[in-house]
Amino acid sequence: MTRTIENKRVWFITGASKGLGYAFTCAALKAGDNVVAVARTLGNLEKLKDMYEESLLPLNLDVSDREAVFSTVEAAIKHFGRLDIVVNNAGIMTLGMIEELSEIDARKLMDINFFGTLWVCQAVMPYLRAQRSGHIIQITSIGAIISGPMSGIYSASKFAVEGMSEALAKEAEHFGVKLTMVEPGGYWTNLYISMNYSKPLDSYGTLREELAKQYSEGSVDSDPSLAAQALMKLVDNENPPLRLILGSVVYDLAMDTLETRVATWKEWEAISRASEKAIPAPEGYGAPEE
Repeated sequence: MTRTIENKRVWFITGASKGLGYAFTCAALKAGDNVVAVARTLGNLEKLKDMYEESLLPLNLDVSDREAVFSTVEAAIKHFGRLDIVVNNAGIMTLGMIEELSEIDARKLMDINFFGTLWVCQAVMPYLRAQRSGHIIQITSIGAIISGPMSGIYSASKFAVEGMSEALAKEAEHFGVKLTMVEPGGYWTNLYISMNYSKPLDSYGTLREELAKQYSEGSVDSDPSLAAQALMKLVDNENPPLRLILGSVVYDLAMDTLETRVATWKEWEAISRASEKAIPAPEGYGAPEE
């Protein structure tokens, strides 16, 4: 549906200059919506600005800078007057065994993938609360469903986003604001080109060889435009889900993972239940320490 002046929505998309973020930006603009497209470097957004002079506002932003996030959201509100759809897409990937990753790499992953998402949510919520509407979309990952060798800290950042988002979804719902976690599989984006690797330890050489073989045989990557089409269907739905999986590979992995977890929980149910028995508070419990 092409939007009219009266029903144009305003998007705020992070990581908008490439990959999925760029595909989302193009899809929203083609639908007739307004877009605040933010990224560390504007790149392709400069070309889009010539085509969508009135409906695109490209802004530089490092999402790990909390103060900059708040000022950028304020600038977006001043320009378009409101926000309707917020897409937290900015993210990085560093692969490496848990033992290998440096403190700098681990903190950078959390700063951008988790804290960057948190800062955007904190910055937009006052406006969405006030207008009692809006839809926050967190682009997480298959890594938020299942983790594995070399993706441990990346997955930790995505698990953290989903843990925070479950709580935010319930808090935001009270004010008429929706939230969806989108869990995509593989897409041909610059993430594969720009991702970093830890300094490898020789001890993990054979495991790396096994993983390389698995990835070469089982990788399925798609055009980002397919993810954008799915996102447009999502935001057009009046009752969007809390989670949306993108891709058959991710869907099958998610179902297998859930079934395995349930089977394990049931197998150990007796021990789980036996570890709980209510008793009165121990004498002196809660008393101030001397």
